[in-house]
Amino acid sequence: MRTEESVSSIPGSEVLGQKIQNLVINIDNVLVGQLQSVKLATIALLAGGHVIIEDVPGVGKTLLAKSMASSIQGSFKRVQCTPDLLPSDISGVSVFDQREGTFKFVPGPIFTNIMLTDEINRATPRTQSALLEAMEEYQVTTDGTTRRLPNLFFVMATQNPIEQHGTFPLPEAQLDRFMICLSLGYPKPKEEGQIIKKTLEEGAFSVEPVLTTEDVLATRMVVRQIFLHDLLVDYIVEIVNATRRHPSIVLGVSPRGSQLLMKASQAAAFLAGRTFVKPEDIKQLAPAVFGHRIIPKVRSNRVSHAEIIEKILDTIPVPD
Repeated sequence: MRTEESVSSIPGSEVLGQKIQNLVINIDNVLVGQLQSVKLATIALLAGGHVIIEDVPGVGKTLLAKSMASSIQGSFKRVQCTPDLLPSDISGVSVFDQREGTFKFVPGPIFTNIMLTDEINRATPRTQSALLEAMEEYQVTTDGTTRRLPNLFFVMATQNPIEQHGTFPLPEAQLDRFMICLSLGYPKPKEEGQIIKKTLEEGAFSVEPVLTTEDVLATRMVVRQIFLHDLLVDYIVEIVNATRRHPSIVLGVSPRGSQLLMKASQAAAFLAGRTFVKPEDIKQLAPAVFGHRIIPKVRSNRVSHAEIIEKILDTIPVPD
């Protein structure tokens, strides 16, 4: 496996790498004490995936999503999910134009670069399913017509795992569309003090754009060139198969999961300034990529699911 090459050996990657580092710094300055979560969200963005942020209210889920969107010069739409939200409220609807005597399609908020789907588990399953085609195929079919979404289409969804009244748990098919599931958690006492002080500063939680949608798309092309050794492919396969054989798991990770872990690992290597994936990239990302894809015999929350993946990782030899 490679051990020395830096990402600068890929043409044009050095400038893009600096812009991505600026993106991470930009958001980290706003979201105090959440550098790892910021990096995970950035990895999903660079790997062409989507993110679901699952945590209790008030820890910064929406702030992370809004800061990510504000850091990129592109279109941003926010959908506040409620039980009465309809699929057409997301995808758009055809309206009759009396002057022209024809139906005119009015695009919904899904036709954007970055979409924040707040409290996604408050939407009904029918409305949740409106995102399935968009997240997987980057297109929307309405009234029998298929319409392409922007080349950069990135979904960041949030949900509260504690409050269950008036919510609709996401089906496994929907969860499987998200590359990474992350949890912010409560800040440490010192960090919470910094947050309180920042609240007194005007504009402390707002950010300026540091890159464009074209920069993100160009970076994705570079990420695809990150080298992945065959031994690491075997390592991913072994982890995936271990979830399917595990006595505590009813449903293991799907092939889509293994593909997304590979892509996320490439993005993590790029973020670290490397042209190759290390075993550590895979091991560190597996809980966030696989945790929400398994169904344990005893269900609790996504955090415990990630812990099962961590225990599985401890049983599998790491390639040299």
